[in-house]
Amino acid sequence: MSSDASNENGPDLAKGVPIESLGEAGLLSGHVGDDAVLIARLGDEFVAIDAACTHYHGPLAEGLIVGETVRCPWHHACFSLRTGEAVRAPALSPVACWSTEIRGDKIVVLHKKAPAAGSVTSPAGAPQKIVIVGAGAAGFAAAERLRRLGYAGSLTMLSDDAAPPVDRPNLSKDYLAGSAPEEWVPLRNDAFYADQRIDLRLNVGVSRLHVAAQEVELADGSKVPYDRLLLATGAEAVRLPGPGMDLPHVHTLRTLADSRAIIARAENSRRAVVIGASFIGLEVAASLRARGLEVHVVAPEQRPMERVLGPQMGEFVQRLHEEHGVVFHLGNTASAIDAQQVSLKAGGSLEADLVVVGVGVRPRLALAEQAGLAIDRGVVVDACLQTSAPGVFAAGDIARWPDPHSGTAIRVEHWVVAQRQGQTAAMNLIGGREQFDAVPFFWSQHYDVPINYLGHAESWDEISVDGDIAGRDCFLRYKRDGRVVAVASIYRDIENLRAEVEMEHVFR
Repeated sequence: MSSDASNENGPDLAKGVPIESLGEAGLLSGHVGDDAVLIARLGDEFVAIDAACTHYHGPLAEGLIVGETVRCPWHHACFSLRTGEAVRAPALSPVACWSTEIRGDKIVVLHKKAPAAGSVTSPAGAPQKIVIVGAGAAGFAAAERLRRLGYAGSLTMLSDDAAPPVDRPNLSKDYLAGSAPEEWVPLRNDAFYADQRIDLRLNVGVSRLHVAAQEVELADGSKVPYDRLLLATGAEAVRLPGPGMDLPHVHTLRTLADSRAIIARAENSRRAVVIGASFIGLEVAASLRARGLEVHVVAPEQRPMERVLGPQMGEFVQRLHEEHGVVFHLGNTASAIDAQQVSLKAGGSLEADLVVVGVGVRPRLALAEQAGLAIDRGVVVDACLQTSAPGVFAAGDIARWPDPHSGTAIRVEHWVVAQRQGQTAAMNLIGGREQFDAVPFFWSQHYDVPINYLGHAESWDEISVDGDIAGRDCFLRYKRDGRVVAVASIYRDIENLRAEVEMEHVFR
């Protein structure tokens, strides 16, 4: 290997590195042959794992050691430093472990260890039949974790989607922009479901839940019995009430089919109108600009995303998109859509070959309401995600849970939250009593600028800014009554991770 290649990939860990080179963070990345490897200090021990997160290949060396785990700086996935297991979403696959030894004042990485043989068995008293309604973030994460926990019983997933579980955040980001191939989109390949004995049923509508009889009734009248049930029906895109929503060039974005349809329409379009300046709406705007379309954004607010991120960050996001050619029509709404244009309430119209409506989502509560479950702007669950019906759990976009960090019951529409709730629900479906107390987290990507948001702040009375928002190097604290309830950052990943740990410790 040339010296240039060695510098590019870090030190050759097979030759050893000085112990002091790990520094205060206790992390150092390098290589063994062609493999990128991370050394981590655990007290007086030194362990080694693969250096890249299995989610989006984030650099774990730039992350944070917490206990005997390391957290990814990009999207807060978490891995065991001893076993390599992915212990918290969004990563679902483990990293490999490597053997190490101390030679004098150096740490040497020897070889990759064989994967540990599965030794987890289903706990005594686990139910024989578990049914999951929904195959989004929460539903898939629950099924995947159940098998990792050693659950050996019948496991059925019912989905009204035509596609198996997909990486939904990619649908509005890289995949829509054309920079991620379709093979990156499925969370697992088709063989996974057969190998794990997960009965994944696609294009299946669920018409009713019979809680007393412990049965799920399908649209065709057949019934699927269960001992424990997880409701993970997710949310659906809000549609505009005015005329034009059913026109062929008008789309919402929620599923893989939606994203494919937008891509197909974009190939023969020159001008797009995005209605709504939400995270999804602006990610779509950025993706369509990447495809070379002229993009106009129509939204009623005065600044995009101000309600969530505040005025300073909202102004920055608007300027960022304008720098990339997006034209905003704020303080305005669409009054009608026809085949050639979008009419604006304030007057005038915009030509449009493609219209994407991104004005939010609503939780899919019909099944829960029909079954008589407690509802309060979502399905009410306890700290263990159990609904008002024993043996019936809910997770993801529909669940309203008692959040220890905000001190209130909240419902959050975030991908990582849904995945982590699915993982907690999996434990409790087989008899555990694990409380869901993860700090809500999401990320949003706009061109080359990532925004990481941690916590939950429906309101605040102060925003403190450290750094320079316009310079794309900042850390914002959202405070209420003097207490930090949420943070947002751009390229301050390690600070965001530390804030997560601080928020976790406050309530533990």
